[in-house]
Amino acid sequence: MGSKLQNGQRLRPIDLARGHGLSTQAVRNYEEAGVLPAAARTPHGYRAYTSLHAAALRAFLALVPGHGHRTASAIMRAVNTDAVDEALRLVDDSHVQLRDDRRTLEAVERALRGPEPDEGPEADVRSGPAGRFVGRLAAELGVRPATLRAWERAGLVRPRRDARTGYRVYDEADVRDARLAHQLRRGGYLLEQIAPLITQVREADGTESLEAALRDWRARVSARGRAMLSGSAELEAYLRERGREAGGHERPACPTRTPPPNCS
Repeated sequence: MGSKLQNGQRLRPIDLARGHGLSTQAVRNYEEAGVLPAAARTPHGYRAYTSLHAAALRAFLALVPGHGHRTASAIMRAVNTDAVDEALRLVDDSHVQLRDDRRTLEAVERALRGPEPDEGPEADVRSGPAGRFVGRLAAELGVRPATLRAWERAGLVRPRRDARTGYRVYDEADVRDARLAHQLRRGGYLLEQIAPLITQVREADGTESLEAALRDWRARVSARGRAMLSGSAELEAYLRERGREAGGHERPACPTRTPPPNCS
């Protein structure tokens, strides 16, 4: 849908750019990429933007923090080609991703806290010096020893070998990593998805750094959720603006009782 000039109002690229700290070239690029609807042209060939373009730019810039540049661009292109259902599907997908990120964070926190007092069977098997043998750790987690060996091959746990017996011995860091892997596997994550996360946990320098990293992670998840709310508000405002530009009319709100004939 091309833009219409309302009441002779025209905005130059600099008018749109100035309020958002953008360059005029960035505004032109957004139009060419379909993030903004196509602008009308003056008789001299200059772009003539309107309040519709201002609303589109506000919506896009509000969507970026929560959805990322690529997805925000795809959402705006879908809206500008009247594929609103596709735009809403993209918004839904981002919310699913955020939900999964939040669940992953919670799984990491649970794994790092260790098992609850009544969690897992008590295995009557031996511990190695300053650690657990594979049988005991497998019993605590409720998995088979072969599973722990598979996690070792994937780099998720790194037990040392007992010098006398050659048995695998899992120290506290290995137990933490195994619990983390167990939680994430139960959440449906693949081994190759878990490995980078465990590496990040290992690289945290001590408990305080690890707790700080988790706090930062949770803050970023929360900030993204709030950014999605802000982006949704601006997107809705833009959809309403497009409806007005197209000559559509808002459907009147129906009262609880005795709705008027044009309410359904």
